[in-house]
Amino acid sequence: MQKTRIMLYVTDVDRSVKFWQDYFELPVVAKTPLADGSQNVVLTVNVGTELSLFSRSFIAAYSPEVLNNVPSLMLFSDRFEELHDELPGATEIVDDNGQLAFGFPDPDGTYFAVGQVK
Repeated sequence: MQKTRIMLYVTDVDRSVKFWQDYFELPVVAKTPLADGSQNVVLTVNVGTELSLFSRSFIAAYSPEVLNNVPSLMLFSDRFEELHDELPGATEIVDDNGQLAFGFPDPDGTYFAVGQVK
């Protein structure tokens, strides 16, 4: 495998792009217009990993069978404490068998985790 693209279905693509750019500084690498007038926006997480954001209304119309699929993602950052302080709704930092981590919600309330780079 050379690349992994994680597809996230969000209420407002523009708001979600802003969230990922504001807190994680993810660059937009592609924007694709879709049949319903919305757009798919792809952000690079790191070399080989991307987030692909789709409007939930588009997915409901064209691929309803996957609409409620929600991945459980853990991102690792060397800005661990800074992100914990900045991210709205960040949970308490926990020690999970030697791995410091916390959770945070995106604008749709989907929770993700951040682990501290050792």
